[in-house]
Amino acid sequence: MTLSACEKLSEETYCIDLKTFLTDLSKHKMRKIKVTFNSVQYFIIILLSTGLTSCGEKINITPPPITTEPPVSEIKLDYKVWINGIEATVYEARVQDPPWEKEEVNLDFGGNYSFASFEVDKSAEIKIESESRSLTDVVLFPVKNSVSELTKSDNSISFKIEKPMQLIIEPDGKKSPLLLFANPVEDYNPNLDDPDLIYYGPGLHHPAVIRLKSNQTLYIDEGAVVHAGVYIEGENITVRGPGIICGNDFVWGEYSRHLIEINKSSNVVVKDVVLRGSAAWTMIINRSKNILVNNVKVVGGRAQNDDGMNPVNSKDVQISNCFIRTDDDCIALKGFDTNFYNVERIAVENCILWCDRARIFLLGHESRAAYMRDLTFRNIDIVHFSMTPFLLEPGEEMRLENVVFEDIRLNGEGQNELIRLKPVINQYMETKVPGHINNITFKNISVTGKPGPYKIQLMGADEAHSVRNVNIENMNIFGREVKEDYNNLEIGEYVHDIKFL
Repeated sequence: MTLSACEKLSEETYCIDLKTFLTDLSKHKMRKIKVTFNSVQYFIIILLSTGLTSCGEKINITPPPITTEPPVSEIKLDYKVWINGIEATVYEARVQDPPWEKEEVNLDFGGNYSFASFEVDKSAEIKIESESRSLTDVVLFPVKNSVSELTKSDNSISFKIEKPMQLIIEPDGKKSPLLLFANPVEDYNPNLDDPDLIYYGPGLHHPAVIRLKSNQTLYIDEGAVVHAGVYIEGENITVRGPGIICGNDFVWGEYSRHLIEINKSSNVVVKDVVLRGSAAWTMIINRSKNILVNNVKVVGGRAQNDDGMNPVNSKDVQISNCFIRTDDDCIALKGFDTNFYNVERIAVENCILWCDRARIFLLGHESRAAYMRDLTFRNIDIVHFSMTPFLLEPGEEMRLENVVFEDIRLNGEGQNELIRLKPVINQYMETKVPGHINNITFKNISVTGKPGPYKIQLMGADEAHSVRNVNIENMNIFGREVKEDYNNLEIGEYVHDIKFL
């Protein structure tokens, strides 16, 4: 064992670079563990608290609270899953943990749910069994992710998939579904002798925080569950791997971290990881540029304010092929800072979104940057939502402009409102002045599911803070194309140049 590399935990520092060997039975090859805690974690914390570290720094450590998570084999789950005859590991995602006062808010997200993540490089036969749930009436979302050879019985279903995809298996609506993440085959083989690699292998790990600097890579391997927040600051940094970064140790309102925080960084890649159970905003991209997020799976709903992905004063951000389930907003763009980047050139594409309580897209709140512009949201399935899914409410003179929503499919449940474009003054503002909305396009938008009002509201604040140049093309709500005569279209004052194409 050697102790060399430094990690930072809150305001305390501990140092570990534990090298050992194990046989990775799931991949049938030898691998070295560069960083692992498991059974030695508490010994190291005790060791470090006495000042015996290789950093030459005597410190006192007060670890964050650690909630004991039982091994997967000891958790009674609703489902068993087989991929081409091989049983996959099924994990649990929790919802509405304490201190959530569920009775007061009268919300029910359907209880804990399950997920499995695995690789496919060709067609795969999927079999699912449940001892506790009938699968006779199971529904698969999103519909566009077609499967073949689907068969159902009371306690099992089977089908075939032809390519990587993300599927939601719902026996009873939102009540304890199963998520399947069929990922492309990993194209990266970590070099465990690389001094810039931080590696977590199979098992449970509780580092609390992992800090990455320029040119480092964090790899979370298959079977690894890392209870930590990852803090990134620098250039050319990568977080990747099929494992899980988990927030179950953190408590909302008491001790919490973003599961991934990218701050003042550039050229950052985050791909493939599962982000489970955040107790704060799940991923924040703050004052950064040139960020790629690909095939990340957010399995949230455990705590309030667990926004999925929040670009804040950032530019040139690409979010693709992601699954996001949250209590709070799925995608929220914010511009806190007037002295840093504007929020611009953000693209969200080929994603599946599910929000239990708040908005799917929130643009403009808590924002006082000069511009929020050149934004694209394309080829997206919204499988469940609650509040207005398209909410654009800029304030503080911010100009929200050049926004495209295209090829978006919503599974409606009778919601009151679909779209709101409205410069506002709200409680988040420092300067109580509305903002501006200009050049917004909705193209190929469809709503199916349960009928409801699905109101569309366009309303300026005054002539100087107006809504301008809105294009609505091929928007279809339960078979009816949205035109000027749509029953629940409200166009208020200070709205100019609205076109139905």
